[in-house]
Amino acid sequence: MTPAGQCRFCGAHLEHTFVDLGASPIANDYRNLSQLSEMEPFYPLHVKVCDRCLLVQVADCISARHIFSDSYAYFSSFSDSWLAHAKLYVEMITNRLQLGPRHHVIEVACNDGYLLQYFVAKGIPVLGIEPTANTAAAAEKKGIPTVVKFLGEKTAQELVQHGRQADLVIGNNVLAHVPDINDFVEGLRRLLKPTGVLTMEFPHLMQLMARNQFDTIYHEHYQYLSLLVVEKIFGAHGLTVFNVEELPTHGGSLRVYACLTSNESQPATSRLADLRRRELDAGYDRLKAFLSFTECVKETKRKLLEFLITAKRSGKTIVGYGAPAKGNTLLNYCGVRTDFIDYTVDRSPHKQELFLPGTHIPIHHPDKIRETKPDYVLILPWNIKDEIMQQMAFIREWGGEFVVPIPEVRIYPAPVAFGKM
Repeated sequence: MTPAGQCRFCGAHLEHTFVDLGASPIANDYRNLSQLSEMEPFYPLHVKVCDRCLLVQVADCISARHIFSDSYAYFSSFSDSWLAHAKLYVEMITNRLQLGPRHHVIEVACNDGYLLQYFVAKGIPVLGIEPTANTAAAAEKKGIPTVVKFLGEKTAQELVQHGRQADLVIGNNVLAHVPDINDFVEGLRRLLKPTGVLTMEFPHLMQLMARNQFDTIYHEHYQYLSLLVVEKIFGAHGLTVFNVEELPTHGGSLRVYACLTSNESQPATSRLADLRRRELDAGYDRLKAFLSFTECVKETKRKLLEFLITAKRSGKTIVGYGAPAKGNTLLNYCGVRTDFIDYTVDRSPHKQELFLPGTHIPIHHPDKIRETKPDYVLILPWNIKDEIMQQMAFIREWGGEFVVPIPEVRIYPAPVAFGKM
């Protein structure tokens, strides 16, 4: 753990608040029935920004080994759109790097093998690194050799000693999840062959702020990243970012391409220069840009509560769709429990018949919505709202509507289901 009050990258003292979301439970600590009568721990969710390096970060208040335990509840393969995203990436990067059976691909935080399975299908050797044993077991069942460890300098060095350096190292939605970002990035560097390429995807801080995506803040996300800060951190560990792509995933993400600084075969792209300029124009190299976010968050809370109160006083029924970590931040910060939302549903059997942390809203199979016919379905994983609206388009049958809370409350009529007129 980083010493209290110190920046986890540069070590400076943290004085400035980015946003304070009060106290919240660990976002993926779903509760079973017997635990509802037990004391549930809440931890501060106070995000600060370093005035020296401008890394936005939440304080270490609980061990990463507790958050990423062997009963970790998030399995990537239960989102069709995320699987499609992974498959497209594999096609693109295989062609771009001309990967084949003589190359080696390593994915850090490979989860249940949602991505590496597409390399395996092409006959490209792979290795997954995943700290949660239950998701790693799911990856192994897909034929993906998986090391159940956290990545850091020591783990990387052990793999290198066994000849496991990579032509391509991948990390999707993991850079924000590591408490010791220096140790992690040093591990990435050691995994790369001299001419290897690293791609990392992570939610873009600029989009989080512009779209008021405060619910993506939870203890599992230790830092919130701009391109400027990532370039700074990578540069400190002998890695150079040479390209970047802006993606729609998770409300707006970046995919950065990096290589060893000693590898001069990868020229910087115009896209990289363009995004760097836009971040500078927005003030992301100055502290002031980060200090006005709190008021936007408070206003979103007020608008959501106004909608829920009005709907309930009108006799309307409201249920949730999804049990994502981001939804737990939203509901706990806003104080929304079963007085507003009867239940939520999720496609993952690993979450069904459990209860959301903190709010104790029950989680059911999606079929429950057809049984109870609610007036409103509040979409908690708003980043895949289009996918969900198509899956649940049948709520049109009784005049049900969807509610999306971020960046502010919006109500959507159910679409006509594909293949129906």
